[in-house]
Formats: sequence, C-alpha cells, structure tokens
Amino acid sequence: MSKFLNEFKEFAVKGNMVDMAVGIIIGGAFGKIVSSLVNDIVMPLFAAIIGDGAFKDLTVTLKEAVLDPATGEEIKAAVMWNYGSFIQECVDFLIIAFVIFLLIKGINKMKEANKKEEAPAAPAGPTQEELLTEIRDLLKKN
Repeated sequence: MSKFLNEFKEFAVKGNMVDMAVGIIIGGAFGKIVSSLVNDIVMPLFAAIIGDGAFKDLTVTLKEAVLDPATGEEIKAAVMWNYGSFIQECVDFLIIAFVIFLLIKGINKMKEANKKEEAPAAPAGPTQEELLTEIRDLLKKN
C-alpha cells in the first residue's frame, strides 16, 4: 500500500501536474473576469443600441402557452426560441478569444525581446589581411 501512495505522491507533485493545476485555477478566475466584462460592460452597451434590453431577453414564441379556460392556469408551457442566449454566448466567445489573442501576442513579444537581448554576438570573421595572406599562401603552393 505504501508503494502505491508513494507513486501517487510522485505523480501529484510533479512539476507539470502542479503547473496544470495552477493554470486551471487561474483560468477559472480569468473566466469570471471575462464574464463580468461581457455582462457588466459590453452587453449594456449593446442593450442600449438595440433598445430592448440584453441579448438574453431576445426570444421568438414558437407555440403559445395553453391555459385552462376555467382557472386561467397554464396547462402547457409556451415553446420559446431563445436566440438571444445564443447571441450572448457568441459575443462572450469572441471577447474571450480576443483577450486571449492579445495575451498571447504580448507574451510572444516579451519572449522576442528577451531573445534579442540574450542573443550572443556573432563570432568575428577573419580580417581582410588574413584572407589575403591565405590566398597568397594558396597561390604559392600551386
């Protein structure tokens, strides 16, 4: 049993596993930030433009609700096509994709800057005098 626990401990504490866990946790928190950006900042602007409120409220009634004539209670619920929710999810996706694009672009730019700083100087080639000397020596041999 202790061998099994030791194997599990090695697996769980490996660097890649910890890095992945941190990435998932940060990703979850990032998702909340992006959701807030979409729901609290971007969507109210769209709602102001379309005038009816949020995209989530956009629906088409495919089949009206059936009411009991005696009591007025709903017997069958209305069938609704909630296309606004789909639009909302598409906008969420586009914003998330754009933010990730900007993030990756910034990371790549920083990596390029670090590579340029760390690039070793090219070794100096032979001088003209050394080349001429080599040519002269080769001509003397022939």
